[in-house]
Amino acid sequence: MKLKKLIPELVDNIISMGYDQAPKEIEGLAMSVIKSGADALIQAESEAGKSTALVMGAIQRLKKPVEEAPRAIIVAATKEKAFELQASFLSLSKRTGLRVFTAFDQGILQYQKDMVYEGLDLLIVTPRRLMELISCTGIPMTKIQTIYVDDFDQMDKSIEIPVLYHLEDMLEKVQYIVTYTNWHESLDIFEERVLKGPRMVTI
Repeated sequence: MKLKKLIPELVDNIISMGYDQAPKEIEGLAMSVIKSGADALIQAESEAGKSTALVMGAIQRLKKPVEEAPRAIIVAATKEKAFELQASFLSLSKRTGLRVFTAFDQGILQYQKDMVYEGLDLLIVTPRRLMELISCTGIPMTKIQTIYVDDFDQMDKSIEIPVLYHLEDMLEKVQYIVTYTNWHESLDIFEERVLKGPRMVTI
């Protein structure tokens, strides 16, 4: 990964956390495609660094706080993964001022809606809670530029993946970044229906 092409704050945090000492191949490959604005499918084994690469890419794309409405959404397969992503984002976005909030199933819906409307740059959310927030106009969608889907292959294809199709119906000119470990037929359908000439990143 070419650090000189990243925002200074992200570079400082990568170095302070030691990611530059043992860089993972997926981080550089994923960063390049995320920065390009193209849709992407990113495949690698567990613990290969897919999620960290996704977070780094999100920070690089967002750069600094802008207005109140979120500009990016990370859809996480589970509550536990959502909070892992939040922790990673908070560590790697120090001194950027970027704002993040995590919404999850069983949380108090009205509280989560209020937190979103207080202003943030990135929303991390589980699929079912995302649908609930959309249904109650709990997310201002007008500024969304990028949808990140982490661990697509761990999502329920009958209940959770359809939420992503609902997003596609609502939004235009949005970049989709999808990570997964194992390919399955739902990815074929998603690629055909939602993605526009996606770039493939595989290690």
